[in-house]
This record gives sequence, structure tokens and C-alpha cells, in this order.
Amino acid sequence: MTTVRQRRVGKGAEAAEDQPSEEKNVKPDGKILSDHTGGKLWNILSITVGGTVAISLGLLTSVYVATLHENDLWFSNIKEVEREISFRTECGLYYSYYKQMIQAASIQQGLHGLVYDNKTESVRTINILERMNVYQEVFLSILYRILPIQQYLEPVYFYIYTLFGLQAVYVIALYVTSWLLSGTWLSGLLAACWYITNRVDTTRVEFTIPLRENWALPFFAVQIAAITYLLRTHLQPVQERWTLMAVFIATFLFSLTWQFNQFMMLIQALALFILDCFDMLPTAKVTWLCIIQISALLLVCVLQFFNSMILGSLLISFNASVLIARTIQKNLKKGGLLNRLGKLILHVLLVLCLTLLINKFIKKILNLESDEHIFKFLKAKFGFGATRDFDANLYLCEEAFGLLPLNTFSRLSDTLLFYVYVFVLFLMTVAAVIVAFQNLSGSNQVQVMEKMEECTIALKPDAAYNLIHSVLFGCLALSTMRMKYLWTSHMCVFASFGLCSTEVWKLTLRCIHLYTSQRTHVIKYSIPIITLLYISYKFWPGIMDELSELREFYDPDTVELMNWIKSNTPNTAVFAGSMQLLAGVKLCTGRTLTNHPHYEDKNLRERTKQIYQIYAKRSPEDVYRILRSFGTDYVILEDSICYERRHSRGCRLRDLLDIANGHIMDGLGENEPDLKPSLYPRFCEEIKKNLPSYTIHFTRVFQNKTFHVYKLAKHK
Repeated sequence: MTTVRQRRVGKGAEAAEDQPSEEKNVKPDGKILSDHTGGKLWNILSITVGGTVAISLGLLTSVYVATLHENDLWFSNIKEVEREISFRTECGLYYSYYKQMIQAASIQQGLHGLVYDNKTESVRTINILERMNVYQEVFLSILYRILPIQQYLEPVYFYIYTLFGLQAVYVIALYVTSWLLSGTWLSGLLAACWYITNRVDTTRVEFTIPLRENWALPFFAVQIAAITYLLRTHLQPVQERWTLMAVFIATFLFSLTWQFNQFMMLIQALALFILDCFDMLPTAKVTWLCIIQISALLLVCVLQFFNSMILGSLLISFNASVLIARTIQKNLKKGGLLNRLGKLILHVLLVLCLTLLINKFIKKILNLESDEHIFKFLKAKFGFGATRDFDANLYLCEEAFGLLPLNTFSRLSDTLLFYVYVFVLFLMTVAAVIVAFQNLSGSNQVQVMEKMEECTIALKPDAAYNLIHSVLFGCLALSTMRMKYLWTSHMCVFASFGLCSTEVWKLTLRCIHLYTSQRTHVIKYSIPIITLLYISYKFWPGIMDELSELREFYDPDTVELMNWIKSNTPNTAVFAGSMQLLAGVKLCTGRTLTNHPHYEDKNLRERTKQIYQIYAKRSPEDVYRILRSFGTDYVILEDSICYERRHSRGCRLRDLLDIANGHIMDGLGENEPDLKPSLYPRFCEEIKKNLPSYTIHFTRVFQNKTFHVYKLAKHK
């Protein structure tokens, strides 16, 4: 009986899910009855229709976000400099390398310019391919050069259309994951609709196009879909091999396109580790997934010229520790409840200790400090001591790195997504706890199936993985708002799966003693259809209004600044200023920078802190000496930073600099007792008075309502 049921679940055919047994489909001699042919035809038809719907929704999503981008900026009508300025902060920096490759005399010269770059950081030559994840820009620029499309499509459109096209891949991957979990493509349709109607909380691609996460998350979604398929039971060896290959390719592309890949995959590895400890996943498949993560990351490390931050990542140390600990503790999954709990605690402690030891050893050998600012930030964020560290406070004071705002849940609730998600999450978590206890207690599988049949069915390996994945990334999103896009997109998948799942409704109806096969079948289709109708009725008019709303890019001060720089400064001029603005200066003018927003380098962080003394209380001689040490010819001061009001006292950039320098902050409020008054006024304010002590070093050469540009004197 147990064997027959497992084969029924493994088939995944909708038509067979509600049958009490497959025995009536089999003749006494084992031959399949003629209705099996009809079942095959129905499956083919379902896959064809479901696949068509998936592709259509993916393409519609791409067109939707592209239209929003055009309507918001009037991108097709504005000047090239305005288009480039619209790529704010680090987005502009990444796009500048695509532009640099396009404008290079040849592909070889373009690559040479990236490997030996002396324009991104003055008085230094750095390897952009080693430092940053810009292989996607390199690939896209080469593709643009070799394809016969230059006469029909501008480089910028080729770039943004590629990213909007990746949104189609993203939506299709979410659709397929939900379909695989529930067994019906109706679930995928609901997931895609939720993703679109909750766009504000599921993506920001239309206004931060070149951001690394917009390249990476579609591949991450493909990887999750492939893992979900891999964890299904009764896969043929050929299917398993091809699926492992798909997981590897998706993992590799995800790792190649985002510098924070290692932290996301560490959470994924933790999910696999937890499930393996509680015997909810096949150990062999977990081992393969760990090996794939390590292999993909090491391959990226090679392509990034042995980037030390990758080698020193916690992910590699953790996965290596898991594999070593499993070799040491071979009898981990044998024995009674107390015996297994003891082994499990020792196993967890062993893995944690090995992880810390291996990671410490690697960082000591490589003298690695590139990611120390992240751990300082995490330490301060979770209350392990206050810090005056400038870099950590820079993150702590940004809203994007704060807690997830409560209004996020009200928006998600408007589409019913959050309500459904909580309902499914509660049921699946209860099932997971029961199954984990049963697995640890050492009960044989027949007893488990007899006593807790509904829980066992509701928590197949693929569903168990997606449950823990959702919980862990939910914790990440709650703690750090910027990471919510990893959670909310998967929330759409998980909620739609639960709403269309036979197992979830079977468990629910059995709990209230209303279960029948027919009732389950009706509910699993009627509730999702009603939800889709509700979403369409409530949000379709809003989407149409949004698509008809026309705006235009308008930033005359920044446009004026960029035009002045191009017309009035030499090509070799070196500019200092804020990280965000300088990324735009490099993109729009091609001038050399002192610092930039890609913050994953200790020397750059120290350099940025020094450059930012232009907003601190320092003497003109000190500021001049600092700027000239980096070869600065011009410095750009921004009133929006000097007189900042966006952040509260203690989080303004000038406050962070004062605290780091040991100076009392401006304005009313308390100061820490050991902070002292500065001997000098604030540089960015005092320089505007044209006092002799300032004019001897700095000459104002440009100003408008927002920016002030000063040229540095070249004293012998």
C-alpha cells in the first residue's frame, strides 16, 4: 500500500492526485488499462497550455516594466546625458563599463581597459573584472558589437531591453516552481499575477535597471525551480543528471552577476543543512547541492582573477564543514530520539566550529579584510555593541538596511497574498514540526504513514525545502528591507502553491473533519479562481491608470554640471565628491574618480572616508592635503549633503564624520561625553565665504542651485 501511494505522488499528474489508490488502474497481470493513454494526452495538453500561459505572462511582465520605465522618464525623448543620469548611484558605475566596452576600438582593447583600469580610482590601477561583477556588461557589449543591430537599436536600449527580458525569465521561473509544487499550472498563474500586482514590493527593476540584483535574481529563481524539481521522488538517473546541470548553470550565473551571492547561498545552504539534519531531504541530493555551490563559486573566483573575498566567504567554509562533519559522524541518523538529538547537537556544534576555524584560517592566509564592514554592520545592527565605525554607521543609517516597514504587509494584504501566505506557512510549519519529530524518534516509515499520513504527504522534500527557504529569507527581509525582494517573490510562489495544493486542502479539511476527495478537488480549483477574479477586478483598473500616467525626467542641475565638466575640464582631470555623484561623473564624462559606490574593498572604504572630510569640520589645509594625495584636480560639493535634512540628527553624513573624528555634532541634542568641539568650522560651509585661507587652495569654477565645483591649486 505504501509503495503504491509513493508512486502515485511521484507521478505528479493532476488527474491521479485525488484517486484513493492506483490499484484500480492496474490489471492483475500488471498491464496498464486504456485510460492511461487518455491520462497521457491530458498531461500533454496541460503542459502545453500551462507552458503557453507561462511564456505569455513572462513576456507581458517584460512589456509592462518597460512601459513603466518609458512612461516615467520619457526615455525615448530625453538626451543621452539625461538617460545616463537616470542610472543613479552604482547603477551608473556598472553601466559605464558597458559604455566603455562599446566605445573601445576593439574588444581586446576594451577588455585591456577593464583589466588595467586607472580611471575608476585615481593614482591606482585596478582590475575591474576582479573587483566587480561586470561580466554581464562585458558579454552584452560583445554581443552588441557582433550582432547586426547597430543601425536599428541604440546600445542603451539593447542593455535595458535585456534586463527587462530577464524579468520574463524571472516570472516564468516563479510560475514553474509553483506549478511543480502544486501539480497544477493554475498555481503558477496565481503566483505570476501576485508578482505583478505586488510589483512595488517584488521588484524595482524599472527604476534601478543596472543594479546587480536585477541581473542575479532571475537566475536565482531558475535555480530554485531546478532544485524543486530535483527534490521530487522517483526521478530517472538521466533526469537527475540534467537537473543537476541546470542547478549548476543557474547557480554559476547567479554567483557571477551579484557580489552578495555568497550571503544568499549561505542562507540556502543553511536551509539544506537544517532539512538534512531532520532527515527531510535525501542526503545524497543535499551533498550534490553543496558541491554545486562550492564548484560554482570557485569557478566564479577563477573568472574574477581569484577574488579573495570569494575564497574567504562563509559559504565555502560552511559547505566544506558540512561535508567533513558528515564524513566524521557516519551514524548520525541512527538510534532513538534522545540518542539522535545528542548526535544532532554535536553535529551542529562541529559544523559551526569547523566553519569558523576554516574561515579564520583562509582569511589569515589571504590577509582578507574586504568584507569586514559587513560583519561590523551586522554586529551593530543586532545589538552586539554600539560602534563609531564610519562604514558600519553609513549602512545602519540607510533606510534600505533598516527593518522592513509595517506598511509593506498592508500592501501585500491588499492583494490577499499575505493572508494566504500566513495560512499556508502555519499549516506547513505544523506539518514540518510533526514530521521532524517523527523522523528523529526513529519510528519506521509504515507507522509514520499510518499515524501522520496527511502531514507526511503535505511535506514532500520539494515542499519542505521551499518552506525553510521561505522562512529563512523571510527573516532576512524582516531584518533588512533591501533584501525583501528575495522573500516577496518567493512568497508569491509559496502562497499560490498552498492555495492550489491537494495536500494542503486535504490536511485542512481533515483537521475540521470535512474531508472528501471531491470536496478537496473542488476547493483546490475554485478558491484560486475566485482569488484571481478578485485580483483582476480590484487591480486591473489601477494597472491601466498606471500605464497611462506620463511623466518626464527632470534634473537640470545635474545635466548642467555634467555638460560643464565635459566642456571645461581636460579628459585627464580627477574629480572628488560623493560616491553616488561620482558614478554619474564617470558615466557621463569619462573623467577619473577618487572614489565610487562599489564598497567591497578596504582601501576604497578608507579612501572614501578621507574624501568625505570635505563635509567634516577640518581645516582647509588638511582637506587640501588629503585631496591632493589622491591626485584630485576638482572637488564637487553638494548642498543636499552639506545641509542634509533627509536623515535625523546622528545619521546625517556630516554627523557620522563628526562622530568618527571625535567631534560634537551640530544642532540640538545629546552628544557622547568624550566628543570634543572641533577647532575648525565645517569645510563645505566655510569654503563658500571665500576667505583667504580657503581661496589660496581652492578656486570656485562652477556653481548652480545644487552643486559647487572648486579647482585645487597645484602648489609645488
